[in-house]
Formats: sequence, C-alpha cells, structure tokens
Amino acid sequence: MDAAAFTVPTGTPEADGTLSWDSTTLVTVTVRAGPVTGFGYTYADAACVPLIRGKLADAAVGVDARDVPYGWGRMQRAIRNLGRPGLASCALSAVDTAWWDAAAQLADLPLTRLLGLARTEVPVYGSGGFTSYDDRQLTDQLTGWLSRGMRRVKIKIGESWGSRVERDLARVALTRETVGPDVELYVDANGGYAVGQAIRVGRRLSEWDVRWFEEPVSSDDLAGLRRISDLVEPDVAAGEYGYDLVYFARMVDVVDCLQADATRCGGYTEWLRIAAVAAAHNRQLSGHCAPSLTVPVAAATPNFRHLEWFADHDRIERMLFDGVPDPSGGAAHPDLSSPGHGLRLREADAEPYRVA
Repeated sequence: MDAAAFTVPTGTPEADGTLSWDSTTLVTVTVRAGPVTGFGYTYADAACVPLIRGKLADAAVGVDARDVPYGWGRMQRAIRNLGRPGLASCALSAVDTAWWDAAAQLADLPLTRLLGLARTEVPVYGSGGFTSYDDRQLTDQLTGWLSRGMRRVKIKIGESWGSRVERDLARVALTRETVGPDVELYVDANGGYAVGQAIRVGRRLSEWDVRWFEEPVSSDDLAGLRRISDLVEPDVAAGEYGYDLVYFARMVDVVDCLQADATRCGGYTEWLRIAAVAAAHNRQLSGHCAPSLTVPVAAATPNFRHLEWFADHDRIERMLFDGVPDPSGGAAHPDLSSPGHGLRLREADAEPYRVA
C-alpha cells in the first residue's frame, strides 16, 4: 500500500459562506493485491499520507484482498486512539475505496456489479456558484452546466457568515433568471446563518422555487436544523461532515435528505451502512463531492437521490484521472465494461502538484 498527496491551485479564488481557499489537496492511495492494483482517494490534507503508509497499511497486511469489510474493521480499530472523525476517517476512506477497486478487479467484475447494481444512471447536479464569483462568473458557470444538459444546479449563499443576505438573495434571483423555470435550483449556506435568520431566508427562497437548502446552520446544530426543516418549504439537507455511522444515525430524523461523502465517511463500506440507516427512516441519500469516485457506490444505492458534481473536484479529476464519468445530460453512469471502478491517476500529469 502506498499514498501520495497533490495540491492543485484553483483556477480563481473560491469561497462559500464560511471559508475561502485557493487550492485543493488530493490524497491518493494504491493497494497492491497480487496481480492487481486498486486506486482510491480523498480530498483532505497531506497529513493523511504517513497515516496511510503506517497504521492503516500495517492493519491491512495479511488480509485477503477480497475481504474488504474485515480489513476495514481492522483499520478502524487501528485508529481508535487517534479519533475517528477528521483526517483519520479521510485516510480510512481513501484506503477503503482503493481496496474495493482491487477486490472488484480480482473478481473480474465492475465495482458496481460487485457492490450490487441498483441503477444504471446516477442523477447529478452542477455545484459551485461560489460567493467569490461576480455575476459574470456565476452566469458563465450556470450556462456551462446547462450546455452539458444538467437540469439541477446549486450555488453558495450565506456569504460572510450570513452578513450579506441581500446579495445572497440577489444571486439566487440571478440564478433562477439564468437557468429558467424548469431547472431545479439548490442553495448551500455552509452553516453561515443563525437559526432565525435561516428561517427568514428559507421562506424567501420559495419565491424562486428553491428545492434544496443545504446546511442553513452548522450541521452540529441538530435542534436548529430540525426547527428550520419544520418551517421552510425547501428540503433541508446536511451530512457532508459525517465521519462515522453514529453521526448519521443522530441526524437522520432531523433533515429531509442525508448527505454522505465517500471520501470522508469511511469509504464505500461505511457508505452502504449509512444508506441502510437512511432507508430505514424513509430518507434518501445524496452524494457530496468527489463525483468520479462516488458514481460506482451511488449506482449501488437504491435510496439514492443525486450526486454533487462539484466544480472544483470535477476540474481536478478531469485534469489528472483517466476513466472519469461524463455527466452530460444530467446523469453519470458507472463503468460496467471493465473490472474495478475504472479510474486511474495520470501520474505524469499529477507529478507537478505533488507535495507528499
């Protein structure tokens, strides 16, 4: 097992309601199992690399490469005293996705077939609309998604910790004007509002037929999320910062739709358990970011709603990977033509960005 990290600058400065950034770090994992090599990754910090090469690799040694859940359990126990949430879970996720890729190759099956095909088409939505964008940048991105046939789009609001509500609403209005009446419109506040403020904003969002209100307040504020969900028309969603199953069990009755990130939550192994928790509570699961890596497991999830085709990750994956799915027409499709998930790093293209 080996790992590497690559930091890729953004094309322009990017920001949401509570954070700004000018680069994104990709941590990759390769798992060697006899004649095959599995590939996985996470979007996290380069600090994941020594953890993967050390504790997680040690826990994986000697495990049959086809027994991914058993190996996952060994790795989870190995990081117990490090704390499961955060970087430890991101590292675990990267290894798990690489391990499943290797197991599928050993079985000579497409990964989605090994996990259990539930759908051949994965609905997606274009995601970006950063608060750092001016109106021209926003409309250019929106029209770009429309030109690819996307019928769902999401923009960031909650600018500057909710201190620019009028600009938030003006950008929502501009988005609706740009995409027309038939495209589903979503917003993401990244926890930027207070509860009462989020309720007032949420009620205004109905003027533009906004269907999805993501993290109107911090995802740690379960009481606040529940109150907002009860009082606004758009579906309230959260979950991207979930690092273990218990987090999602606490949240499942609070929001209208759970989100999970396969590169944070514990990989494909934990994703499938999260999907079962959601299904038991009559909830759907939506995929957060890392679109190329999420398509195979999304296609194996019966109660799946849609996948976030995040602009930053879409750009990086197209820059550095072979086998990236095409979301044209508003849906992506798992690779059913070859064993594994079909993604591979173009090492020569990635090398200039290597940081570990």
